[in-house]
Amino acid sequence: MDINLLYGGAVLAGTVSALLSMRKKRWLDAALAIAAGASLATLLAAPNAPAGEAQRIALETAGASPAMPGERLAEALAQLPSAPRGTVVEVRGQGLHEAQWRDIPVRPIQWQPAKDGLLWLDFPRSLPLGRSFALTVRRDAPQTDWRLQLLAENGLVLSESRATAASQALTVQWQPPMAESMVLQARLLDKAGKAITQGPVPLRVLDAVPLQVQGRFSSPSFDTRVLNRLLTDSNAVVDWQTTLGKALTRSEEARAPLTHPNALVADAGWLEGGGMRNALAQVAQGMPLLVLGGNAGDAALWQRELGLKLASQSATTEQEDARHLAFAGTTLAFAPGAQMPTAGGPWQAIARDRDGKAWLWQRDWHKGRILWLGLRDWHRHAISEPAALASWWQQVIDLAAQGSEQKVRWLDADPMPLAGLRTEVCAQGVATGSAVTVGQAATQWQARSERADAACVALWPRAAGWLRARSGDAESAVYVYAPHDWPGWQAALRHEATARFAGRSSQPVADVAGDASVRAAPGAGEAQLWASAVPRWLLAIAFAVSLLLLWWRERR
Repeated sequence: MDINLLYGGAVLAGTVSALLSMRKKRWLDAALAIAAGASLATLLAAPNAPAGEAQRIALETAGASPAMPGERLAEALAQLPSAPRGTVVEVRGQGLHEAQWRDIPVRPIQWQPAKDGLLWLDFPRSLPLGRSFALTVRRDAPQTDWRLQLLAENGLVLSESRATAASQALTVQWQPPMAESMVLQARLLDKAGKAITQGPVPLRVLDAVPLQVQGRFSSPSFDTRVLNRLLTDSNAVVDWQTTLGKALTRSEEARAPLTHPNALVADAGWLEGGGMRNALAQVAQGMPLLVLGGNAGDAALWQRELGLKLASQSATTEQEDARHLAFAGTTLAFAPGAQMPTAGGPWQAIARDRDGKAWLWQRDWHKGRILWLGLRDWHRHAISEPAALASWWQQVIDLAAQGSEQKVRWLDADPMPLAGLRTEVCAQGVATGSAVTVGQAATQWQARSERADAACVALWPRAAGWLRARSGDAESAVYVYAPHDWPGWQAALRHEATARFAGRSSQPVADVAGDASVRAAPGAGEAQLWASAVPRWLLAIAFAVSLLLLWWRERR
């Protein structure tokens, strides 16, 4: 029978009995009837067990391995799916991985997290050839005199970073020389040179998709010559045109057709000289336009056509107005353009130097966008600091150019896939239900509600190492870590996953809130609060005593 009907019946019986006794002016009997009805209703509304006596399941997760969780932990995990809804989960240690928590129904959780020894790693899993690889390691608390080393597969130190003051994070950078899949090593050392921890860092260096760039310039300059060399050295496909005189133009035809141009690069002088309309037509169709503003002269034209306010720079303050940018371990000083944008309007600064001074601005234009580079004379660094200059221009291209057209884009769904633990491989640009092969297993892409623009496939890797994935002509690889790799990083990921589960368990369960069979009658909530504070045996005694006193008074 519905517990709410019993609760309502007890309240109704006690109320009616009290009213009948009051009608006969038997005030003591009325009080006893109210006491009997209230104690019975509260007893019926009470949970099966007080909050302090709820069933508990302990999860001993300290040092647990996903592949071999231990007998006690495995037994506790097997009990959780069938445990009552009010079962309290006591977590000891850093908790479980996200994939393990997803298999457990939401239950109340008791957890005292410890943050000692946690470690976080941040690095790209794949990188186009020619880009710098950066690894950042963050610890749970700032430390002094510790070092981070990046090691090659043969143990050679590729890069090192040292904390000169109390620091919580360190970053190392390295330039891969060729396209290949590799497993580097990262090592943390204390101030005495003793290894704190060490683990694998997988990296896939891919052949870069050549950029397709159009260049239009009003006159030859050392800056455009250096830019042309940097682009061609990076294997970019360039369509270059430079005006030499009133009716003379030097053209450098692209070595291949520009089927999907990534950007149009033009100096301000070419746009002011009549190229503005043609360039804006391309931008309106989605082409990004990067304006080299070093030779801008017609401020009224930019204000009228693009809403860009330019202010003349003083020649006497050129040194003070220089922009200082740090790349490849050195700082480059760039001279500002003669005309520099001012804040306001549709233009926004999207890049600043170490002093907070803006050097790159942007605004949207129909389907595309226009960027203004307010620096000049970068050719001065081409001989003294070529690596730093190339890194800076790589940043400019990343901000200005649109990405190359790719049919399939592979996603890093799991920060640390582990052997013996369920993980996912996800990709964009694939059709749900189409074939995909991961390792030696052939399966199909499946839709995921939390990834509306991608499809995924779940797998349980058995061993550590590279796991190849293929869908049509697209290929990728996922590195699977061994259960003993990076214990501090695993603890940090388990800590975060357990905190998310604890957040979910503190919210009402959706299927319970929407179930009509468990909705409380009016006033049942207050009765449940009383029932949680008063023992059930005391309520039963109060009900029995009230009935016995009523029976004794009737017998008299």
